Amino acid sequence: MTKRLFTKKEQEQLNCNPNVQAISDKAITYTEEFKRHFIAENEKGKLPRTIFEEAGLDVELIGLKRISSAGKRWRAAYRTTGVAGLQDTRKTNSGRPIERELSLEEKIARLEAKNRLLQAENELLKKLDLLERQMLKKK
Repeated sequence: MTKRLFTKKEQEQLNCNPNVQAISDKAITYTEEFKRHFIAENEKGKLPRTIFEEAGLDVELIGLKRISSAGKRWRAAYRTTGVAGLQDTRKTNSGRPIERELSLEEKIARLEAKNRLLQAENELLKKLDLLERQMLKKK
């Protein structure tokens, strides 16, 4: 990330753009729609700077390095996981286990899901065992 910080006035100016979801002193969070639009236009051959300009974003204010980095990051995420890679998962998936007490319904739902998974696993193992025995009979 670049060392240049946004002033309050610059933050207000950028926050007025519908393609900006949130902005802080250091970073800009863009909407998922803008990221998808960026990928689509970039695949057509448009340069990242042009896409940002057409979206009404001030390239001089944001900085070419930020634009370039965002483009690289979004293209890489799109290549690996598709459109899902462009979603902001910071609030929905922190990677930490849930520390709060689960309600009875949540516990039951988790146990039922685990039960279904184990049943499917058992069925798969039974089929594999059957196939192995059939292969041994043929020999």
